[in-house]
Amino acid sequence: MSVQSLTAGTGDSVVASAGILGGSGFVGGELLRLLIGHPGFEVAWATSRDLAGRSVGHIHPNLREVPLRFGNPDDLEPVDVLFAAVPHGITASMIDELLDVAEIVIDLSADFRLADESSYEHWYGQPHPAPQYLDQAVYALPEVNRDVIKGASLLATGGCNATVTILGLWPLVHGGVLQDASHIVVDVKVGSSEGGARGGLASSHVERSGVVRPYAPTGHRHEAEIEMLLETEVSFTAHAVDMVRGASATCHVLQAEVPDAKYCWQLYRGAYEDEPFVRLQAGGGGIYRYPEAKVLAGSNMAEVGFEPDVDRLVVVSAIDNMMKGSAGQAVHAANIALGFPETSGLDFLGLHPVGTP
Repeated sequence: MSVQSLTAGTGDSVVASAGILGGSGFVGGELLRLLIGHPGFEVAWATSRDLAGRSVGHIHPNLREVPLRFGNPDDLEPVDVLFAAVPHGITASMIDELLDVAEIVIDLSADFRLADESSYEHWYGQPHPAPQYLDQAVYALPEVNRDVIKGASLLATGGCNATVTILGLWPLVHGGVLQDASHIVVDVKVGSSEGGARGGLASSHVERSGVVRPYAPTGHRHEAEIEMLLETEVSFTAHAVDMVRGASATCHVLQAEVPDAKYCWQLYRGAYEDEPFVRLQAGGGGIYRYPEAKVLAGSNMAEVGFEPDVDRLVVVSAIDNMMKGSAGQAVHAANIALGFPETSGLDFLGLHPVGTP
């Protein structure tokens, strides 16, 4: 089935086959959960080199009722869409094979996020394994790149820290609010699931519990994505905090002239009023006056808020890093690429209350 024939159907009446390369990690589990419940997809296979032959419920206990076993990544069968949820470097090393297996490859690693070969080498410390594909890869954040996602054969989802930051700042960039002398300082707090199923000691409960730990005061790789999409420099810092899911960005836009609250509402409503997975939460009453990652757990929603000051605008945004920052973003992009309704398989509203580790 070609990309053209996949997108020629009428919504969910088309059933596309999906394969998941790297199905045993946290993101792989989320992809399985979403695609198994998706009316337009049928999961053909999911791979795990270490767990080949085991049921998916062996490692993902929430999927114990799913009659699917992990296959070996050396034995891939053709599918319409292949989701690559593997560590950085693997997708690029086998991209020729993956594009032979699938009409559309959606990579959830960092391999194809940066459009420039030299930028990749600078941020990742090595030459790109497949630079010939960088020109055709599309950064698959729908709110920014919806128009070029459809029809693309190689999609790269954004990093969770980059996603939450870009969504917060995008209306300002798109609306031309930033000034030449603007200085943007971004402080992101992120949960332990960002480290993956093999995150190591730093992601373990005994080390993570109770901390607000700066793990990338400078030089975080997601900074490159932010600057590429927004076309402006940012000063970026990331903290590990005591939660499992979630990423929250506080962005300080420092400049001489700051739009007032009314104009901010106009900018952000204009950018996001038709977006199914972005809602505005700026001030108001009650406990949850500004975006909080906790209330987004399990959902593909992003929340964005703002607070103007005399010489700075503070923008706060939040997502579930496993969903809007990874698996949910990938499925949203797949829906667009295949012509499915954008919310298909992504209508889970989130949980409240949600506990800590």
